[in-house]
This record gives sequence, structure tokens and C-alpha cells, in this order.
Amino acid sequence: MNQIVLASQSPRRKQLLQWAEVKFDIIVKETDESYPENIAIEEIAIHIARNKANAVKKEIEGEKIIIAADTIVVLDKDIIGKPKNREDAINILKRLSGNKHLVMTGVVMIDNDKEIAFADTTEVWFHHLNDEQISFYIDKYKPYDKAGAYAIQEWIGVIGIKKISGDFYNVMGLPVSRVVKELSNFMK
Repeated sequence: MNQIVLASQSPRRKQLLQWAEVKFDIIVKETDESYPENIAIEEIAIHIARNKANAVKKEIEGEKIIIAADTIVVLDKDIIGKPKNREDAINILKRLSGNKHLVMTGVVMIDNDKEIAFADTTEVWFHHLNDEQISFYIDKYKPYDKAGAYAIQEWIGVIGIKKISGDFYNVMGLPVSRVVKELSNFMK
């Protein structure tokens, strides 16, 4: 088993770490993704990532570094999660259409002795999306497992995103360059 464990079933997070040439195993433990009401928006993704990391930590033996992440989408201080169904996905994309929103990914790295936790935020501006574009995207790509009901690397990102400020890969689900940097610090 590798020294690093990714506590995520996200194919995008797996792909990003592979692109960075990080050797890791994947172990996923079902975890509660709720959070306390009084927590700051910037801390929500870290809170959920910490829960994921700790759940996996209980399942493994030996000295392993566990990396867990969670991504949230924020529009006007409202947290937009994964859509419940097609109608919810349509409503989410209509809200994002023509507006700026934030994508925040919380990352937690833990082992038996220490923890590094951080959140990375990227601003994303959408062009105005018409009903036909929204329906096409949802019916073809079925973004029901994605916060904000979209994936930047899919068709909607190509035609719908006006600009971003911040890490593109953060919007995919993992600020991979920062993860690699922090991982190097963690291993010292």
C-alpha cells in the first residue's frame, strides 16, 4: 500500500493527483456531509473534508497520509450543493447564469500526528445561459454528483464560463498544485 491515501471517490480528484504523478491508494468511507449552522462559509468545506479524513483514518493501520477534500459552490452567501434531481439542476444553473459565484474546496491532510487544513477559492463568472443550453447540458451530462450542477471541464464550461479568477483545477474539485506543495511540507 502507498504512503498516501485519497479519501475520495471523485474521479476528477483521482485524475488530478495522477496527473501530478502522486502515488496513492483510494479508500472511501461514507460520511455525513452536514455542518454546524454557525460555521463560517469558508470553513464548511474544511469541516466536511476533515470528517472524511477522520472516517478513513479509523479504517487503516500504520503510518499513512490521508488526503480528503470537499467542494462547495457559493452564490450570494447561499451554499449550492449537488442537485437533487433534474428540476433542481435546472434551477441551480438558472441561478448561476449571468452571475459570479465562488467555488471553495477544503482540503485536509492528516496522519497519526499532525494535520494541515486549507481552503482554496476560485471566482467563476457564467455567461447568460438560455433554457435550451441548460436542458441540453443536464440531459446529456447528468451533473447530479456535482456541487453547483456543473463540471468546468465539460461542455458547459467550454460554452458557459465567461472567466475565472483563481485555480481552474480547484473548480474541478482539487487545487492540485497547492495540494502537492502542502504534501511536500507535510512529509518533512
